[in-house]
Amino acid sequence: MQFQTIIEPFRIRQVQPVRSTTREEREVALQQAGNNVFLLKAEDVLIDLLTDSGTGAMSNEQWAGMMRSDESYAGADSYYRFESAVKDITGFEYIIPTHQGRAAERILFSAAVNEGDVVPNNTHFDTTRANIEARGANAIDIPNKDASDTQAVVPFKGNMDIDELVSILEQWQDKVPLVMMTITNNSNGGQPVSLDNIRKASEVCKRFNVPFFIDACRFAENAWFIKMREDGYSETETIAIAREIFSLADGATMSAKKDGMANMGGFLALNDAALAEKCRSMLILTEGFPTYGGLAGYDLESIAVGLYEALREDYLAYRVRTVEYVGERLIDAGIPILRPPGGHAIYIDAKAWLSHIPQEQYPGWALANTLYVEGGIRTSEIGSVMFGLQPDGSEILADKELVRLAFPRRVYTQSHIDYVVEVLCYINTIVNDVKGVRITKQPKALRHFTAEFDSIS
Repeated sequence: MQFQTIIEPFRIRQVQPVRSTTREEREVALQQAGNNVFLLKAEDVLIDLLTDSGTGAMSNEQWAGMMRSDESYAGADSYYRFESAVKDITGFEYIIPTHQGRAAERILFSAAVNEGDVVPNNTHFDTTRANIEARGANAIDIPNKDASDTQAVVPFKGNMDIDELVSILEQWQDKVPLVMMTITNNSNGGQPVSLDNIRKASEVCKRFNVPFFIDACRFAENAWFIKMREDGYSETETIAIAREIFSLADGATMSAKKDGMANMGGFLALNDAALAEKCRSMLILTEGFPTYGGLAGYDLESIAVGLYEALREDYLAYRVRTVEYVGERLIDAGIPILRPPGGHAIYIDAKAWLSHIPQEQYPGWALANTLYVEGGIRTSEIGSVMFGLQPDGSEILADKELVRLAFPRRVYTQSHIDYVVEVLCYINTIVNDVKGVRITKQPKALRHFTAEFDSIS
């Protein structure tokens, strides 16, 4: 008998209390945080879906590895176990540990990108874009044309527009130091990229002699979608699919806080010896010695184990199905989401749901604040607040106004998930009462982390 229920492929042996608050308490907390959920105290949050980065639960094998870690400053055993795991999965020759993904991005772009350069990507995420723009370069998004329609149900909505990539390289080949491919495509709904699309992008880059890099934060989830959706891969193990993905690239940046299943860490991996040497010099300057890169030995150990755990197929089936389940419930309730559901998160279409709020009043941000006030749920906006502020200080409105519900790995149970759905269904009954917001204070870059807001009455 093949039972239909997909259970959590783990047992819970440690618990952490969460604190319930009243609606009035949450209103005060949000006001004190400048109406920015990033600035809330975690103790005031009931269910935290702000990010899946570094927020997951680690396994007993990861904790065991951490206990036997080597904290030597140079040449620690923990580094070599970490290096062996990364090389085994990615196949890259030079492995540079970093304290998280944005550090790998900063080092890579500092070594390879100059002012006036152009860096294409299927869609840059916030830190990737910010690190490119900090170099005075241009981060260009070239998503698949299907990505513009939030309701289009296609299997690989995260794909890159290959024709547009060719056009960019034909026009500005001497201005393109590298091409990035983000898997899964976080800013476009956590949508996967097909192996066929990755292969085509790789072939184009080779034709123009331009290095091709993978932003590999959620490589395991992307490999699972390939197994589930792409012809010819249903019988292929996810680790083999992952290896094939990396074999098509010249390097990768990785936040191991996602599909490394760790609370901290990342890496830069590449095959170019000269570029690796330049990156290591920058690593020493700002991160640490090349065999620890700003990480403790126990962080390196947790990543070495976690990279393999992220590729376990029972875990991936459970994780992707959890997100899919939430998507189905919200669609049934008439709540507009970006379809189909992605691998790590649900993306609510705030522009469609809160259509009474003008886009310049940031409907995504208003919805995120409402989710916290009504249910104690913390989420994040991916829209005009996150991406609207330009390097020259001007502002544009984003194509989409989304609210991301990012699910930490191995943290929440079915009842937590059902509670999230219940809160959203309640908001659906009061959605026309939600008010827009205005920015009252903001930094010059990555403003969503620390900006402050007022509600518009």
